[in-house]
Amino acid sequence: MENQAAIFPIWVVGIDYLLGMIMWTLVGRTAMSFFLPQDSSFFFMRFFVRATDPLLKLFAPVTPNFLLEPLVPLYVAWFFFMVRFYIMPWLLGYSVMGMLSFPLESEFAHMIYYYLN
Repeated sequence: MENQAAIFPIWVVGIDYLLGMIMWTLVGRTAMSFFLPQDSSFFFMRFFVRATDPLLKLFAPVTPNFLLEPLVPLYVAWFFFMVRFYIMPWLLGYSVMGMLSFPLESEFAHMIYYYLN
């Protein structure tokens, strides 16, 4: 398993991890909202709502009104995906980063592969 710090500078890995955690938290909130109401007392749902409400308020001006309320966090997560997939490589001067080039997801994929084989 190749270390991500050897491929990318540590600040790139740090920024990607932060953006990835925000993106996946928003996706998690969307998934949880299909099964639980926003004001649920379930601790995971409370965490997702508290952690992502400031982001949803920040992105409210660019969020279309026609979106269903449970899909708004997924729409905001799409922005973080676009930054990670297009803007980060462009700023770093990469033309193509390749499959599993996201450091966060790549680390998880390597861990899964390591433990299953």
